[in-house]
Amino acid sequence: MNGFQELSLFDLALAAMLIVINGALSIALNLRLERKLLIAAVRTVVQLLLIGYVLGWVFAFNRWYIVLPLMALMTIIAGFAASDRGRRTYAGQRVDSIVSIWGSSWLIGAFGLFAVIRIHPWYEPQYAIPILGMILGNCLTGVSLGIERMTEELTSGRAAVEMSLALGATRWEAAQGPARQAVRAGMIPTLNQMAVVGLVSLPGMMTGQVLAGQSPLQAVRYQIVIMFLIAAASGLGVVGAVMMTYRRLFSADHRFMASKLIERKKKRAAG
Repeated sequence: MNGFQELSLFDLALAAMLIVINGALSIALNLRLERKLLIAAVRTVVQLLLIGYVLGWVFAFNRWYIVLPLMALMTIIAGFAASDRGRRTYAGQRVDSIVSIWGSSWLIGAFGLFAVIRIHPWYEPQYAIPILGMILGNCLTGVSLGIERMTEELTSGRAAVEMSLALGATRWEAAQGPARQAVRAGMIPTLNQMAVVGLVSLPGMMTGQVLAGQSPLQAVRYQIVIMFLIAAASGLGVVGAVMMTYRRLFSADHRFMASKLIERKKKRAAG
């Protein structure tokens, strides 16, 4: 089997030229996305190069008091990113996003590292950081979609919710419909990904291992583990986030506090 094919800076520049295609489409269709495409491309390069240098140093240093703070920083950034999405927000949403993502991703990640993969030492950055990163990325999407759907369902169905409460329903009886819709929405991306993995898409971890010369069957085993870890973490994260949103918006005396829902200010379209 051939060794790993290294990429030069020229190869990266050649690939970056493909973004010009998207820019041309934006101009031709008057989408006004050229500036966003440029910013996104620059951020991609800068962020990935930065994390590449950081991980190189972390891998070489290999100490738990370096690995854990980096993983914590990754988790906090994921929580912030999840809380910034959606049309509506409420006081405490950022805390709810961070807590739900942190609790679910670290719990499931620890199970995968300690019980399934059984790495030694337990903080081995070559395994801990990439696996947590993949879990966080998917958990972030699920949590943000779950909270967004919960707030939208409660807003559009406010009359039905308040009527249920007025007729004597408990806060959970009034909110369980929107909560179920929110959890379902948050879990759909992971379910869709699991339905086509290996047939339509080859996941990043599996592709990377194959390109690095790993046996395809061994790479598949790792990917199966990762997919199940992602599914479990996303499910727990979405349920946790939706339940915390529910507790924020419904009082202990069974009142729907709709005034807590705040519509975000619309950002100016980039041109």
